Amino acid sequence: MSKFFKSRFFIAALLCAIVLVTVPSVLSVMGLGNYVRSALGTAATPFRYAFTEVAEGIDGFVSYFREFDAINAENRILKDKIAELESRLEAAEATEEENRWLYGYLGLKREHIDYEFEAARVIGRESGNYMTIFTLNRGSMHDIEPNMPVVTEKGIVGYVSEVGANWCKVVTILETASSVGAFVERSGELGLVEGIYELKDDGICQMSYLPPDADIKVGDVILSSGIGSLYPRGLVIGTVTELIPDEFSRTLVASLKSAADLTDLRSVMIIKSFNAYTVSEEDAANE
Repeated sequence: MSKFFKSRFFIAALLCAIVLVTVPSVLSVMGLGNYVRSALGTAATPFRYAFTEVAEGIDGFVSYFREFDAINAENRILKDKIAELESRLEAAEATEEENRWLYGYLGLKREHIDYEFEAARVIGRESGNYMTIFTLNRGSMHDIEPNMPVVTEKGIVGYVSEVGANWCKVVTILETASSVGAFVERSGELGLVEGIYELKDDGICQMSYLPPDADIKVGDVILSSGIGSLYPRGLVIGTVTELIPDEFSRTLVASLKSAADLTDLRSVMIIKSFNAYTVSEEDAANE
């Protein structure tokens, strides 16, 4: 301990303390105290400014994070509200779509009171090299059988090609495996509607075996004739988009846009039974 009191550090600190205590007292006695205080205040001013800036900076920093937290909380609330509104919108759209489908379904039932329908949902879609097949959620346990027509309120979709216990597969009217006896609604002109592989992705099929002078125009609606096909008479197939003369067969070919939208197919109706009656070509031509 004696070594500490004799050290240079202790002696220097003691001298500084004596100077700091003695000098202000002497200057005060001499009437120079105000100058000392002024000098000390001037010397301390930069430090006061620095401390003020630091304090304000810290306060601003804290305020920023408080505001940031408040904004984050508000954003979370807004995101929750947006999610809720989106959910309600999706539910409303689904309800609207279902109501629209039911309206069309009921309209078709009123128009064809002799038909027995089975409503079905599309649960699968298979796209192979040559054919696109839809899978429905109805099968033999719902009395579904092969070759039953499948339609929407807008027109023909296709026919049932395969049946399981609670599912069935449908070949569409656009496939090459499909053909429908048809006639022009306006003029009664007869022909055969067939799927064309190159055109099916565009929703197009063709009506063939028309005479070169057939009374058919672009915009004409084509209906099923009930002759030699799986479909009852009077179902809408599509609308004529183009007329193409076939020079080799000397016939006319009409391109048709499918009435049923097969690209966004969700709900359909299977015609389980209808009052089938034979329509001869002669009778159809006389209509």
